[in-house]
Amino acid sequence: MQGLGNDFMVIDNTDGAISLTSEQVACLANRNFGVGFDQLLIVESSESLEADFRYLVYNSDGTEVSQCGNGARCFARYVRKNKLTDKNPITVETNSGTMALLINDDDTVRVDMGKPNFSPEGIPLLIPDESSVYIIEGYRVGSLSIGNPHCILTLDEIDLIDIETIALKIQNSELLPEQANIGFMEIISSNEINLRVYERGAGETLACGSGACAAVIHGVSIGRLDNKVSVNLRGGVANIEYNQDGHVFLSGPGKFVFEGRVEI
Repeated sequence: MQGLGNDFMVIDNTDGAISLTSEQVACLANRNFGVGFDQLLIVESSESLEADFRYLVYNSDGTEVSQCGNGARCFARYVRKNKLTDKNPITVETNSGTMALLINDDDTVRVDMGKPNFSPEGIPLLIPDESSVYIIEGYRVGSLSIGNPHCILTLDEIDLIDIETIALKIQNSELLPEQANIGFMEIISSNEINLRVYERGAGETLACGSGACAAVIHGVSIGRLDNKVSVNLRGGVANIEYNQDGHVFLSGPGKFVFEGRVEI
């Protein structure tokens, strides 16, 4: 499946029969010798009374992460198409909390990504005092967690820079013990931005849903953006709404590409 070009392998493991090592995930992610994907999404049954499913996410290098916004939209469409539920909205349990996924009439999905965490301890960021802007490896960045850690650079032009070199320098900073996804934001107007994201464990992807949320949240917090913003990613447009109650919503498509069986 893919959400704005951010591509996923999705596995139904509601019966609990499948167990994958990080090496097996990385092998499946290989675009030459495996299936090829940015992230692996696993659908599991939830033991929580508050959730319909458990949602697991693995990067292409085999590392597990807490959540993925683009993947959540694909997750919702997958469980509906495969008749695993007829509920709408669908509630899923993640390693960072519970998410609500609403499938719209046009098959786009609106994801309640929850509330951002700005505290350095919650990101985590090894800086004692909370601020709207930090200096990390010589770069001015905003930083927050939206279930996973993000750093955001606001630049005048994002297409003419070497984002990999900058992103890796920031990601490998001693100030970020769990690294972070690094977003490069170009503000077009108060309700539209261009965005590129270099994800930890995956590199630059065509879209990052949580990265789009983080960029808008940061833009609102520094007074540069309205609460409803169109985010132009390399794979398409995501729509973000950051409400006064603190919740941030991500809306966009989740598309099926192919189905099959693999041997491990």
